[in-house]
Amino acid sequence: MDINRSDSRQARDQQRDDGPVMPDRRKFLVTGLGLAAAFGFPAHLRAETTVSSPERKGSNVEIKRVGSQPSGKGPAEYFTGAVRVDPLFQAPPPARGLGASVTFEPGARTAWHTHPLGQTLIVTAGCGWVQRWGDPVQEIRPGDVVWIPPGEKHWHGATATIAMTYIAIVEELEGKGADWMEKVSDEQYCR
Repeated sequence: MDINRSDSRQARDQQRDDGPVMPDRRKFLVTGLGLAAAFGFPAHLRAETTVSSPERKGSNVEIKRVGSQPSGKGPAEYFTGAVRVDPLFQAPPPARGLGASVTFEPGARTAWHTHPLGQTLIVTAGCGWVQRWGDPVQEIRPGDVVWIPPGEKHWHGATATIAMTYIAIVEELEGKGADWMEKVSDEQYCR
């Protein structure tokens, strides 16, 4: 057996035991989100902060630094009550995923809406409700992961007495992540 080959294998195995080997050259790019199109939020939610190191082309790792993207108010045409939207990410093309952390004060909720490619909600704090058109309201709590299939008319928000925060993840289809409809009435909300 070739000793150099054995040493090289041992070094490789040692690297595996010590964790992943990171490349010497990295490029980090931090950009703000363009969630306005997908969630219907105003343009002021788009922030751009770029930090880069110009080494390797064609392979970018993007880091969205906490605090680099401004929070925004959920637009009144799509929400009832006090809602704060914190953009998290928008993947560059050809990917089409995007996400935001959304906080609803007690009684706040979305309007009825659908998503062309569905939506995932990951509840991180508080207590909320979600309802599919024609179905009863369901309670959601931290740790719950909610999948809303494409085209399903639904709404979600906080309960009447407890705030709720979730991470919303959608994919855009032809630049659109949601189709907004009528507001959820107090009668529908309080059932």
